[in-house]
Amino acid sequence: MSTSMTFIRPGILAGSFALLFASGCQLSPTDSADEKPITIGTSSVLAGLDPAGVYDAGSWAVFTNIYQNLLTFEPGSPTPKPDAAESCEFTSPALTTYRCELRDGLTFSNGNPLTATAVKHSFERILRIRDPLGPGPLFANLLSVDARGSLVTFRLATADATWPSKIATGAGSLVDPAEFPADRLREEKSASGSGPYVIASYTAEKSITLKPNAAYKGAVTRRGVAVEVHYFETSQNVEEAWNARTVDIAYAGLPAATLAGIDPSDEDVRLSAGDSAEAHYLVLNMRSQREPLGRAETRRALASLIDRGHLAGEVFEHTVTPLYSLVPQGVVGHSTAFFDRYPEADATYAAERLRSAGVSTPVRIKLGHQNGIAAVEARALKEQWEKDGLFRVELVEERDFTTYQKRSLKGEFDVHLYQWIPDFPDADTFVQPLVGTGNVLGNGYTSAEVDHAIRDTQRFTDRSKAIQRFRAVQDTIAKDAPLIPVWHKQRHVVTRSTVLGGHLLAEDAIWRLWELRRL
Repeated sequence: MSTSMTFIRPGILAGSFALLFASGCQLSPTDSADEKPITIGTSSVLAGLDPAGVYDAGSWAVFTNIYQNLLTFEPGSPTPKPDAAESCEFTSPALTTYRCELRDGLTFSNGNPLTATAVKHSFERILRIRDPLGPGPLFANLLSVDARGSLVTFRLATADATWPSKIATGAGSLVDPAEFPADRLREEKSASGSGPYVIASYTAEKSITLKPNAAYKGAVTRRGVAVEVHYFETSQNVEEAWNARTVDIAYAGLPAATLAGIDPSDEDVRLSAGDSAEAHYLVLNMRSQREPLGRAETRRALASLIDRGHLAGEVFEHTVTPLYSLVPQGVVGHSTAFFDRYPEADATYAAERLRSAGVSTPVRIKLGHQNGIAAVEARALKEQWEKDGLFRVELVEERDFTTYQKRSLKGEFDVHLYQWIPDFPDADTFVQPLVGTGNVLGNGYTSAEVDHAIRDTQRFTDRSKAIQRFRAVQDTIAKDAPLIPVWHKQRHVVTRSTVLGGHLLAEDAIWRLWELRRL
Protein backbone atom coordinates (compact mmCIF):
# COMPACT_ATOMS: atom_id res chain seq x y z
CA MET A 1 0.00 0.00 0.00
CA SER A 2 1.31 3.34 -0.93
CA THR A 3 1.76 6.07 1.58
CA SER A 4 1.85 9.83 1.68
CA MET A 5 5.36 10.32 3.08
CA THR A 6 3.21 5.85 2.16
CA PHE A 7 0.92 3.89 2.18
CA ILE A 8 0.24 4.20 4.25
CA ARG A 9 -0.28 2.63 3.22
CA PRO A 10 -0.91 2.74 5.47
CA GLY A 11 1.45 0.21 3.82
CA ILE A 12 2.65 -1.26 4.39
CA LEU A 13 3.21 -4.81 7.54
CA ALA A 14 5.83 -7.47 7.30
CA GLY A 15 6.36 -7.57 11.03
CA SER A 16 3.79 -8.40 13.69
CA PHE A 17 0.04 -8.05 13.75
CA ALA A 18 -2.11 -7.83 16.84
CA LEU A 19 -5.66 -8.57 17.86
CA LEU A 20 -7.27 -10.49 20.69
CA PHE A 21 -9.74 -13.03 19.42
CA ALA A 22 -12.82 -14.54 20.97
CA SER A 23 -15.60 -16.09 18.96
CA GLY A 24 -18.80 -14.07 18.78
CA CYS A 25 -17.93 -11.68 21.61
CA GLN A 26 -18.79 -8.00 22.01
CA LEU A 27 -16.61 -5.25 23.44
CA SER A 28 -16.38 -5.27 27.20
CA PRO A 29 -17.10 -1.91 28.86
CA THR A 30 -14.46 0.28 30.43
CA ASP A 31 -14.73 3.25 32.76
CA SER A 32 -12.26 5.22 30.62
CA ALA A 33 -14.32 5.20 27.40
CA ASP A 34 -15.62 8.77 27.86
CA GLU A 35 -12.47 10.52 29.07
CA LYS A 36 -10.54 13.11 27.04
CA PRO A 37 -9.61 11.70 23.61
CA ILE A 38 -6.06 10.55 23.01
CA THR A 39 -4.58 12.63 20.18
CA ILE A 40 -2.34 11.35 17.38
CA GLY A 41 -0.34 13.55 15.02
CA THR A 42 0.77 12.11 11.69
CA SER A 43 1.80 13.10 8.18
CA SER A 44 0.27 9.87 6.81
CA VAL A 45 -2.94 11.47 5.58
CA LEU A 46 -6.36 9.81 5.38
CA ALA A 47 -7.00 10.12 1.63
CA GLY A 48 -10.66 9.04 1.74
CA LEU A 49 -13.29 6.90 3.45
CA ASP A 50 -14.31 4.69 0.53
CA PRO A 51 -12.33 1.41 0.43
CA ALA A 52 -12.86 1.19 -3.34
CA GLY A 53 -11.08 4.47 -3.99
CA VAL A 54 -7.93 4.51 -1.85
CA TYR A 55 -4.89 2.30 -1.41
CA ASP A 56 -2.70 4.14 1.10
CA ALA A 57 -1.43 3.60 4.61
CA GLY A 58 -3.15 6.59 6.20
CA SER A 59 -6.58 5.49 5.03
CA TRP A 60 -6.15 1.81 5.81
CA ALA A 61 -4.98 2.63 9.34
CA VAL A 62 -8.39 4.21 9.98
CA PHE A 63 -10.28 1.49 8.09
CA THR A 64 -8.97 -1.09 10.59
CA ASN A 65 -11.01 0.68 13.25
CA ILE A 66 -14.23 1.75 11.52
CA TYR A 67 -14.76 -1.24 9.20
CA GLN A 68 -14.63 -4.98 9.72
CA ASN A 69 -13.00 -7.61 7.56
CA LEU A 70 -13.91 -11.23 7.23
CA LEU A 71 -10.46 -11.99 8.65
CA THR A 72 -7.83 -10.04 10.53
CA PHE A 73 -4.36 -10.59 12.00
CA GLU A 74 -3.18 -11.31 15.51
CA PRO A 75 0.26 -10.33 16.81
CA GLY A 76 3.28 -12.15 15.48
CA SER A 77 1.28 -14.43 13.20
CA PRO A 78 1.23 -14.34 9.39
CA THR A 79 -2.02 -16.32 9.43
CA PRO A 80 -5.24 -14.25 9.54
CA LYS A 81 -7.99 -15.17 11.99
CA PRO A 82 -11.79 -14.69 11.85
CA ASP A 83 -13.33 -11.29 12.56
CA ALA A 84 -16.70 -10.73 10.84
CA ALA A 85 -16.47 -14.35 9.74
CA GLU A 86 -17.16 -17.27 12.03
CA SER A 87 -14.86 -19.41 9.90
CA CYS A 88 -13.13 -19.42 6.49
CA GLU A 89 -11.40 -22.12 4.46
CA PHE A 90 -10.35 -23.21 1.00
CA THR A 91 -12.90 -25.72 -0.27
CA SER A 92 -10.90 -26.92 -3.27
CA PRO A 93 -7.47 -28.60 -3.28
CA ALA A 94 -6.57 -26.33 -6.21
CA LEU A 95 -6.82 -23.26 -3.93
CA THR A 96 -9.30 -21.58 -6.29
CA THR A 97 -12.44 -21.62 -4.10
CA TYR A 98 -12.53 -19.95 -0.69
CA ARG A 99 -15.59 -19.88 1.55
CA CYS A 100 -16.45 -17.90 4.68
CA GLU A 101 -19.41 -18.18 7.04
CA LEU A 102 -20.46 -14.95 8.76
CA ARG A 103 -21.04 -14.49 12.45
CA ASP A 104 -24.66 -14.12 13.50
CA GLY A 105 -26.16 -10.73 14.34
CA LEU A 106 -23.62 -8.40 12.73
CA THR A 107 -24.81 -4.85 12.07
CA PHE A 108 -23.38 -1.64 10.68
CA SER A 109 -23.27 1.36 12.99
CA ASN A 110 -26.41 2.76 11.31
CA GLY A 111 -28.35 -0.33 12.36
CA ASN A 112 -28.45 -2.06 8.97
CA PRO A 113 -27.55 -5.77 8.99
CA LEU A 114 -24.16 -6.92 7.74
CA THR A 115 -25.09 -9.88 5.55
CA ALA A 116 -23.36 -12.11 3.03
CA THR A 117 -24.94 -9.95 0.34
CA ALA A 118 -23.21 -6.91 1.84
CA VAL A 119 -19.88 -8.77 1.71
CA LYS A 120 -20.45 -9.66 -1.94
CA HIS A 121 -21.31 -6.01 -2.66
CA SER A 122 -18.14 -4.78 -0.90
CA PHE A 123 -15.85 -6.83 -3.12
CA GLU A 124 -17.74 -6.53 -6.40
CA ARG A 125 -17.87 -2.73 -6.33
CA ILE A 126 -14.06 -2.56 -6.10
CA LEU A 127 -13.80 -4.57 -9.32
CA ARG A 128 -16.67 -2.71 -10.99
CA ILE A 129 -15.48 0.81 -10.14
CA ARG A 130 -11.81 0.05 -10.85
CA ASP A 131 -10.68 3.39 -9.52
CA PRO A 132 -7.04 4.02 -10.53
CA LEU A 133 -6.20 4.94 -6.92
CA GLY A 134 -8.10 1.97 -5.49
CA PRO A 135 -6.97 -1.52 -4.43
CA GLY A 136 -8.27 -3.36 -7.50
CA PRO A 137 -4.83 -4.84 -8.41
CA LEU A 138 -4.85 -6.71 -5.10
CA PHE A 139 -7.93 -8.64 -6.30
CA ALA A 140 -6.74 -9.24 -9.87
CA ASN A 141 -7.23 -12.99 -9.35
CA LEU A 142 -10.88 -12.74 -8.24
CA LEU A 143 -13.40 -14.12 -10.75
CA SER A 144 -16.64 -13.94 -8.75
CA VAL A 145 -18.25 -13.68 -5.31
CA ASP A 146 -21.39 -15.63 -4.38
CA ALA A 147 -23.64 -15.03 -1.37
CA ARG A 148 -26.06 -17.66 -0.05
CA GLY A 149 -27.52 -17.39 3.41
CA SER A 150 -24.60 -16.71 5.75
CA LEU A 151 -22.03 -18.11 3.29
CA VAL A 152 -19.74 -16.10 1.02
CA THR A 153 -17.79 -17.96 -1.68
CA PHE A 154 -14.87 -16.49 -3.63
CA ARG A 155 -13.86 -18.08 -6.93
CA LEU A 156 -10.33 -17.34 -8.11
CA ALA A 157 -8.84 -17.54 -11.59
CA THR A 158 -5.73 -19.37 -10.38
CA ALA A 159 -4.46 -20.86 -7.14
CA ASP A 160 -3.71 -18.23 -4.50
CA ALA A 161 -2.60 -19.33 -1.04
CA THR A 162 -2.33 -15.64 -0.05
CA TRP A 163 -6.05 -14.95 -0.63
CA PRO A 164 -6.95 -15.11 3.11
CA SER A 165 -4.30 -12.45 3.81
CA LYS A 166 -5.55 -10.22 0.98
CA ILE A 167 -9.11 -10.12 2.25
CA ALA A 168 -7.77 -9.24 5.71
CA THR A 169 -6.34 -5.95 4.36
CA GLY A 170 -8.06 -2.59 4.01
CA ALA A 171 -9.20 -3.66 0.55
CA GLY A 172 -11.44 -6.22 2.25
CA SER A 173 -13.27 -3.63 4.37
CA LEU A 174 -16.98 -4.45 4.53
CA VAL A 175 -19.37 -1.61 3.67
CA ASP A 176 -23.12 -1.05 3.75
CA PRO A 177 -24.79 -1.34 0.30
CA ALA A 178 -27.29 1.32 1.41
CA GLU A 179 -24.47 3.88 1.74
CA PHE A 180 -21.89 2.76 -0.82
CA PRO A 181 -23.13 2.68 -4.45
CA ALA A 182 -22.28 -0.34 -6.57
CA ASP A 183 -20.90 1.65 -9.50
CA ARG A 184 -19.35 4.80 -8.07
CA LEU A 185 -17.42 6.06 -5.08
CA ARG A 186 -19.19 7.46 -2.05
CA GLU A 187 -18.74 11.23 -2.02
CA GLU A 188 -20.04 11.97 1.49
CA LYS A 189 -17.47 12.76 4.19
CA SER A 190 -18.96 10.15 6.51
CA ALA A 191 -19.50 6.40 6.58
CA SER A 192 -21.10 3.68 8.66
CA GLY A 193 -19.05 0.60 9.41
CA SER A 194 -19.17 -2.34 11.80
CA GLY A 195 -15.71 -2.01 13.34
CA PRO A 196 -14.69 -1.27 16.94
CA TYR A 197 -15.02 2.51 16.32
CA VAL A 198 -17.47 4.93 14.72
CA ILE A 199 -16.71 8.32 13.20
CA ALA A 200 -17.72 11.16 15.53
CA SER A 201 -16.41 13.92 13.25
CA TYR A 202 -14.24 14.27 10.16
CA THR A 203 -12.64 17.21 8.39
CA ALA A 204 -10.84 16.14 5.22
CA GLU A 205 -7.04 16.47 5.40
CA LYS A 206 -7.32 17.96 8.90
CA SER A 207 -8.64 15.54 11.52
CA ILE A 208 -10.91 12.64 12.36
CA THR A 209 -12.41 11.80 15.75
CA LEU A 210 -13.35 8.21 16.53
CA LYS A 211 -15.45 6.88 19.40
CA PRO A 212 -16.00 3.27 20.50
CA ASN A 213 -18.79 1.39 18.73
CA ALA A 214 -20.96 -0.16 21.45
CA ALA A 215 -22.63 -2.45 18.88
CA TYR A 216 -19.41 -3.95 17.59
CA LYS A 217 -19.32 -7.74 17.52
CA GLY A 218 -16.17 -9.47 16.37
CA ALA A 219 -12.60 -10.36 17.20
CA VAL A 220 -11.68 -7.39 19.41
CA THR A 221 -12.64 -7.94 23.04
CA ARG A 222 -11.42 -4.68 24.53
CA ARG A 223 -13.39 -1.45 24.38
CA GLY A 224 -11.16 1.51 23.56
CA VAL A 225 -11.23 5.21 24.38
CA ALA A 226 -11.99 8.10 22.04
CA VAL A 227 -9.16 9.03 19.69
CA GLU A 228 -8.50 12.16 17.63
CA VAL A 229 -6.14 11.93 14.67
CA HIS A 230 -4.65 15.19 13.40
CA TYR A 231 -3.16 15.24 9.89
CA PHE A 232 -0.18 17.42 9.00
CA GLU A 233 1.46 18.23 5.68
CA THR A 234 5.06 17.54 6.70
CA SER A 235 7.05 15.87 9.44
CA GLN A 236 8.15 19.33 10.56
CA ASN A 237 4.49 20.19 11.20
CA VAL A 238 4.13 17.00 13.28
CA GLU A 239 7.19 18.03 15.27
CA GLU A 240 5.71 21.46 15.93
CA ALA A 241 2.50 19.89 17.25
CA TRP A 242 4.52 17.48 19.41
CA ASN A 243 6.63 20.29 20.87
CA ALA A 244 3.49 22.34 21.51
CA ARG A 245 2.03 19.30 23.34
CA THR A 246 -1.13 19.37 21.23
CA VAL A 247 -0.71 15.67 20.41
CA ASP A 248 -0.09 12.71 22.73
CA ILE A 249 1.39 10.50 20.01
CA ALA A 250 3.59 11.32 17.00
CA TYR A 251 3.04 8.51 14.51
CA ALA A 252 5.54 7.91 11.69
CA GLY A 253 5.91 11.64 11.31
CA LEU A 254 8.84 13.15 13.20
CA PRO A 255 11.91 14.25 11.17
CA ALA A 256 14.86 11.87 11.07
CA ALA A 257 17.11 14.30 12.97
CA THR A 258 14.53 14.60 15.76
CA LEU A 259 14.22 10.82 16.11
CA ALA A 260 17.99 10.45 16.16
CA GLY A 261 18.24 13.08 18.89
CA ILE A 262 15.66 11.69 21.32
CA ASP A 263 17.21 11.32 24.77
CA PRO A 264 16.50 7.81 26.12
CA SER A 265 16.69 9.18 29.66
CA ASP A 266 13.75 11.57 29.06
CA GLU A 267 11.04 10.14 31.30
CA ASP A 268 8.28 12.05 29.49
CA VAL A 269 8.93 10.40 26.12
CA ARG A 270 8.60 6.82 24.93
CA LEU A 271 10.12 5.90 21.56
CA SER A 272 8.95 2.65 19.97
CA ALA A 273 10.24 1.06 16.76
CA GLY A 274 8.67 -1.82 14.89
CA ASP A 275 9.82 -4.09 12.08
CA SER A 276 7.42 -2.60 9.57
CA ALA A 277 9.40 -3.38 6.36
CA GLU A 278 8.42 0.03 5.00
CA ALA A 279 10.18 0.31 1.64
CA HIS A 280 11.11 3.23 -0.58
CA TYR A 281 11.56 3.01 -4.35
CA LEU A 282 12.11 5.13 -7.40
CA VAL A 283 9.44 4.33 -9.99
CA LEU A 284 10.60 4.74 -13.60
CA ASN A 285 8.25 5.71 -16.43
CA MET A 286 8.74 3.16 -19.20
CA ARG A 287 5.42 3.38 -21.02
CA SER A 288 7.10 4.04 -24.35
CA GLN A 289 10.51 3.76 -25.98
CA ARG A 290 10.15 7.48 -26.68
CA GLU A 291 10.25 8.19 -22.94
CA PRO A 292 13.72 9.11 -21.60
CA LEU A 293 13.66 5.92 -19.52
CA GLY A 294 12.01 3.73 -22.11
CA ARG A 295 15.33 1.99 -22.71
CA ALA A 296 16.58 -0.55 -20.19
CA GLU A 297 20.19 0.64 -20.38
CA THR A 298 19.17 4.16 -19.38
CA ARG A 299 17.32 2.79 -16.36
CA ARG A 300 20.33 0.67 -15.47
CA ALA A 301 22.57 3.72 -15.67
CA LEU A 302 20.34 5.54 -13.19
CA ALA A 303 20.42 2.56 -10.83
CA SER A 304 24.22 2.47 -10.83
CA LEU A 305 24.61 6.15 -9.93
CA ILE A 306 22.72 6.05 -6.62
CA ASP A 307 24.71 6.33 -3.40
CA ARG A 308 22.35 4.75 -0.87
CA GLY A 309 24.79 5.07 1.98
CA HIS A 310 24.91 8.85 1.54
CA LEU A 311 21.10 9.06 1.51
CA ALA A 312 20.79 6.89 4.63
CA GLY A 313 23.46 8.75 6.57
CA GLU A 314 23.25 12.36 5.46
CA VAL A 315 19.58 12.78 4.54
CA PHE A 316 17.93 10.38 6.99
CA GLU A 317 20.40 10.53 9.89
CA HIS A 318 20.84 6.72 9.85
CA THR A 319 17.16 6.12 10.57
CA VAL A 320 16.82 4.14 7.31
CA THR A 321 18.75 1.21 5.82
CA PRO A 322 19.90 0.89 2.18
CA LEU A 323 17.65 -1.43 0.17
CA TYR A 324 18.92 -3.49 -2.75
CA SER A 325 15.89 -5.46 -3.89
CA LEU A 326 12.15 -5.39 -4.37
CA VAL A 327 11.51 -7.40 -1.18
CA PRO A 328 13.06 -5.79 1.94
CA GLN A 329 15.39 -7.43 4.40
CA GLY A 330 13.50 -9.29 7.11
CA VAL A 331 10.81 -10.57 4.76
CA VAL A 332 11.06 -14.24 3.79
CA GLY A 333 12.20 -14.36 0.17
CA HIS A 334 14.39 -11.23 0.34
CA SER A 335 17.44 -11.04 -1.91
CA THR A 336 20.12 -8.46 -2.80
CA ALA A 337 19.48 -8.49 -6.56
CA PHE A 338 20.39 -4.83 -7.23
CA PHE A 339 23.54 -5.08 -5.09
CA ASP A 340 24.58 -8.18 -7.03
CA ARG A 341 23.92 -6.63 -10.46
CA TYR A 342 24.98 -2.98 -10.12
CA PRO A 343 27.97 -1.13 -8.67
CA GLU A 344 27.24 1.72 -6.25
CA ALA A 345 27.66 5.31 -7.45
CA ASP A 346 29.74 4.24 -10.46
CA ALA A 347 29.75 6.88 -13.23
CA THR A 348 32.02 4.81 -15.48
CA TYR A 349 29.60 1.89 -15.46
CA ALA A 350 26.64 4.23 -16.06
CA ALA A 351 28.40 5.89 -18.99
CA GLU A 352 29.08 2.50 -20.56
CA ARG A 353 25.42 1.55 -20.29
CA LEU A 354 24.33 4.73 -22.05
CA ARG A 355 27.03 4.50 -24.69
CA SER A 356 26.18 0.86 -25.48
CA ALA A 357 22.57 1.86 -26.14
CA GLY A 358 23.51 4.88 -28.24
CA VAL A 359 21.89 7.27 -25.78
CA SER A 360 23.00 10.90 -26.05
CA THR A 361 23.97 12.63 -22.85
CA PRO A 362 22.97 14.41 -20.78
CA VAL A 363 19.66 12.55 -20.51
CA ARG A 364 17.00 15.00 -19.35
CA ILE A 365 14.48 13.66 -16.84
CA LYS A 366 11.80 14.98 -14.50
CA LEU A 367 11.92 13.72 -10.91
CA GLY A 368 8.60 13.96 -9.07
CA HIS A 369 8.46 14.23 -5.29
CA GLN A 370 6.42 15.63 -2.43
CA ASN A 371 7.51 18.31 0.01
CA GLY A 372 9.24 17.93 3.36
CA ILE A 373 11.94 15.26 3.70
CA ALA A 374 11.04 13.93 0.24
CA ALA A 375 12.21 17.22 -1.26
CA VAL A 376 15.53 16.91 0.57
CA GLU A 377 15.97 13.38 -0.75
CA ALA A 378 15.07 14.49 -4.29
CA ARG A 379 17.73 17.20 -4.20
CA ALA A 380 20.32 14.65 -3.06
CA LEU A 381 19.35 12.28 -5.89
CA LYS A 382 19.55 15.12 -8.41
CA GLU A 383 23.09 15.88 -7.24
CA GLN A 384 24.11 12.23 -7.53
CA TRP A 385 22.67 11.80 -11.02
CA GLU A 386 24.06 15.09 -12.36
CA LYS A 387 27.52 14.80 -10.81
CA ASP A 388 29.28 13.46 -13.93
CA GLY A 389 27.08 15.11 -16.53
CA LEU A 390 25.24 11.99 -17.66
CA PHE A 391 21.81 13.28 -16.60
CA ARG A 392 20.05 16.61 -16.17
CA VAL A 393 17.28 16.46 -13.58
CA GLU A 394 14.30 18.78 -13.25
CA LEU A 395 12.66 18.54 -9.83
CA VAL A 396 8.86 18.66 -9.80
CA GLU A 397 7.25 19.06 -6.38
CA GLU A 398 3.61 18.22 -5.65
CA ARG A 399 2.36 18.95 -2.16
CA ASP A 400 -1.03 17.18 -2.27
CA PHE A 401 -0.75 13.40 -1.92
CA THR A 402 -3.79 12.45 -4.02
CA THR A 403 -2.77 14.85 -6.79
CA TYR A 404 0.75 13.41 -6.64
CA GLN A 405 -0.67 9.91 -7.15
CA LYS A 406 -2.79 11.04 -10.10
CA ARG A 407 0.09 12.88 -11.77
CA SER A 408 2.29 9.82 -11.36
CA LEU A 409 -0.32 7.57 -12.98
CA LYS A 410 -0.67 10.03 -15.88
CA GLY A 411 3.06 9.71 -16.55
CA GLU A 412 3.90 13.34 -15.77
CA PHE A 413 7.20 12.31 -14.14
CA ASP A 414 10.03 10.28 -15.63
CA VAL A 415 10.93 9.13 -12.13
CA HIS A 416 9.03 9.62 -8.90
CA LEU A 417 9.63 8.79 -5.25
CA TYR A 418 7.34 6.05 -3.99
CA GLN A 419 6.98 4.60 -0.53
CA TRP A 420 5.26 1.27 0.08
CA ILE A 421 3.94 -0.25 3.27
CA PRO A 422 3.17 -3.95 2.79
CA ASP A 423 -0.43 -5.10 3.05
CA PHE A 424 0.24 -8.38 4.82
CA PRO A 425 3.28 -10.39 6.06
CA ASP A 426 4.34 -12.14 2.86
CA ALA A 427 6.72 -11.32 0.01
CA ASP A 428 3.75 -11.47 -2.38
CA THR A 429 2.63 -8.04 -1.15
CA PHE A 430 5.82 -6.50 -2.57
CA VAL A 431 5.60 -8.40 -5.83
CA GLN A 432 2.12 -8.82 -7.32
CA PRO A 433 0.81 -5.28 -6.59
CA LEU A 434 4.06 -3.54 -7.64
CA VAL A 435 5.33 -5.45 -10.67
CA GLY A 436 2.56 -7.81 -11.78
CA THR A 437 0.55 -6.93 -14.88
CA GLY A 438 -1.97 -4.20 -13.99
CA ASN A 439 0.11 -3.12 -11.00
CA VAL A 440 -0.61 -0.04 -8.90
CA LEU A 441 2.40 1.83 -10.26
CA GLY A 442 0.94 2.24 -13.75
CA ASN A 443 4.43 2.84 -15.17
CA GLY A 444 4.01 0.61 -18.21
CA TYR A 445 5.92 -2.39 -16.90
CA THR A 446 4.67 -5.86 -17.75
CA SER A 447 6.55 -9.14 -17.90
CA ALA A 448 5.20 -12.58 -18.79
CA GLU A 449 8.18 -14.05 -16.94
CA VAL A 450 7.30 -12.16 -13.75
CA ASP A 451 3.58 -12.93 -14.04
CA HIS A 452 4.30 -16.65 -14.42
CA ALA A 453 6.60 -16.61 -11.39
CA ILE A 454 4.01 -14.75 -9.31
CA ARG A 455 1.35 -17.36 -10.11
CA ASP A 456 3.87 -20.03 -9.22
CA THR A 457 4.57 -18.49 -5.79
CA GLN A 458 0.85 -18.37 -5.01
CA ARG A 459 0.45 -22.14 -5.36
CA PHE A 460 2.23 -22.89 -2.08
CA THR A 461 0.48 -22.91 1.28
CA ASP A 462 3.95 -23.61 2.71
CA ARG A 463 5.39 -20.19 1.87
CA SER A 464 8.98 -21.33 2.34
CA LYS A 465 8.61 -23.31 -0.88
CA ALA A 466 8.06 -20.05 -2.79
CA ILE A 467 11.37 -18.46 -1.77
CA GLN A 468 13.31 -19.37 -4.90
CA ARG A 469 10.50 -18.08 -7.14
CA PHE A 470 10.45 -14.78 -5.27
CA ARG A 471 14.21 -14.46 -5.71
CA ALA A 472 13.85 -15.18 -9.42
CA VAL A 473 11.32 -12.33 -9.67
CA GLN A 474 13.73 -9.99 -7.90
CA ASP A 475 16.50 -10.94 -10.32
CA THR A 476 14.22 -10.10 -13.25
CA ILE A 477 13.24 -6.77 -11.71
CA ALA A 478 16.92 -5.89 -11.17
CA LYS A 479 17.58 -6.68 -14.84
CA ASP A 480 14.57 -4.76 -16.20
CA ALA A 481 14.74 -1.94 -13.61
CA PRO A 482 11.10 -0.73 -13.77
CA LEU A 483 11.75 0.55 -10.27
CA ILE A 484 14.85 1.02 -8.16
CA PRO A 485 14.88 0.11 -4.44
CA VAL A 486 16.54 2.80 -2.32
CA TRP A 487 15.93 2.30 1.39
CA HIS A 488 13.69 0.73 4.01
CA LYS A 489 13.06 1.52 7.64
CA GLN A 490 11.31 0.70 10.85
CA ARG A 491 8.21 2.59 11.87
CA HIS A 492 8.85 4.97 14.77
CA VAL A 493 6.15 6.07 17.20
CA VAL A 494 6.74 8.58 19.99
CA THR A 495 4.29 8.83 22.90
CA ARG A 496 3.94 10.74 26.12
CA SER A 497 4.73 8.66 29.18
CA THR A 498 1.11 9.05 30.31
CA VAL A 499 -0.17 7.10 27.28
CA LEU A 500 -0.10 3.31 27.18
CA GLY A 501 -0.37 1.08 24.12
CA GLY A 502 1.42 3.38 21.69
CA HIS A 503 4.14 0.80 21.07
CA LEU A 504 1.58 -1.39 19.32
CA LEU A 505 1.16 1.28 16.64
CA ALA A 506 4.83 0.82 15.78
CA GLU A 507 4.52 -2.89 15.07
CA ASP A 508 2.76 -2.57 11.72
CA ALA A 509 0.29 -0.49 9.73
CA ILE A 510 -2.71 -1.86 11.63
CA TRP A 511 -3.86 0.75 14.12
CA ARG A 512 -5.23 -1.01 17.18
CA LEU A 513 -6.61 2.16 18.69
CA TRP A 514 -8.64 0.15 21.19
CA GLU A 515 -5.35 -0.71 22.94
CA LEU A 516 -4.57 2.94 23.80
CA ARG A 517 -5.00 4.09 27.40
CA ARG A 518 -4.06 6.93 29.72
CA LEU A 519 -2.37 6.29 33.04
